[in-house]
Amino acid sequence: MPKMKTKSGAKKRFTLTGTGKVKRKHAYKSHILTKKSTKRKRNLTYSTTVDKADEANVKEMLQG
Repeated sequence: MPKMKTKSGAKKRFTLTGTGKVKRKHAYKSHILTKKSTKRKRNLTYSTTVDKADEANVKEMLQG
């Protein structure tokens, strides 16, 4: 049986932290930025962790 392939879309979007959590970027920061407040755009800049409910699915996608 062939090796399992990593989902390349997930590979580009998520990174694993040292403690095993999954890091992600915020959405809604690419276009139509004029109507969004400065505070909202600034808060979308920082990365965050994937929710616990979704973490197992994302880790499965990253496993190669």
